[in-house]
Amino acid sequence: MERTTVRLPSELLDRAKRRAVAQGRTLTSLIEEGLLFVVGENRNALKQKRIMPRVSKAKGGVRPGIDLEDSSLLQEMDDRDTMRRTKRLK
Repeated sequence: MERTTVRLPSELLDRAKRRAVAQGRTLTSLIEEGLLFVVGENRNALKQKRIMPRVSKAKGGVRPGIDLEDSSLLQEMDDRDTMRRTKRLK
């Protein structure tokens, strides 16, 4: 996987986030499906396993302490999680 920054009109991003939530999937998977559709990849690639974000079962939202508006904090948390998983695999 590769990480990148994309600038989108806020209205489009809001609509995409709502669609992802309504479909029970991540924004990343929604964007990936759209890109696969545009570049003409075959439809089987779209059926790959979707990874859901961690959600608090007690309150049904984002885990406590996660601010979806702070992308640098989200990146740092993701990097720490990746490092933990990598250490376990060695």
